[in-house]
Amino acid sequence: MTAELIGKRVAVLDKGFVELLDLMPHPATEVPGDLAIVNAARVSFLGESKGEEADKRLLFYLLRNQHTSPFEMVEFKFRVKAPLVTYWQWVRHRTFHYQSANAQSGRYTPFEENDFYVPSAWRQQSKSNKQASAGEIDPELSAEFTEKLNAFYQQGYALYEQALAAGIAKEMARLFLPGFSVYYTWVIKVDAHNLMNWIRLRMASDAQHEIRVYAEAIYTHFFKPALPWTAEAFEQYGLSAPPADSASFD
Repeated sequence: MTAELIGKRVAVLDKGFVELLDLMPHPATEVPGDLAIVNAARVSFLGESKGEEADKRLLFYLLRNQHTSPFEMVEFKFRVKAPLVTYWQWVRHRTFHYQSANAQSGRYTPFEENDFYVPSAWRQQSKSNKQASAGEIDPELSAEFTEKLNAFYQQGYALYEQALAAGIAKEMARLFLPGFSVYYTWVIKVDAHNLMNWIRLRMASDAQHEIRVYAEAIYTHFFKPALPWTAEAFEQYGLSAPPADSASFD
């Protein structure tokens, strides 16, 4: 089943996506990711097992007691397309290692027309949280601001194209583009331990919608199918637990 995950792409937001490029252990090894975690905890050879019941019990023990290093034996590599407002929240995350990411550069590649994020609705500013939103504004007002946003995008992109046509360097012409909404594409790699920490924070109800939908897509379409035991244990013990690390289980 995990072989079908590699190359799978899931649409997110209006123009974004998450695609799984690779997985370790690779499905060709026929070693399930959950078993790789268990065997790492036993400091054993990949493929060895003490039976499904014992293996699953050990995996649950590891996560329940926050013996997290064995979960670093499984890695995911994604290609992501998301607006910059999402990108900056993503790559600054300490447990989703920025040094394992390579992103599109506007210095080398021209941006495409209409490659900007248009929200399906506009949210109100939360009165209790300075950095959060709370509920949607009136639909008519929302439609008005969507129209204004599209006009803003069109004007900015037209100026961007004029600058390129005039011979201005791409690295300077991009100043005309609306910064927070332009879509970026990048490749990023993460192990299961750090991915769980990221999911815990970015799937939370108070996380910004534009990154929460990416976390939900990764968890639902890739993490759970690749690591069903780990996902079950994570939902039972890990979603509310603070990030932690410890020595390998012996």
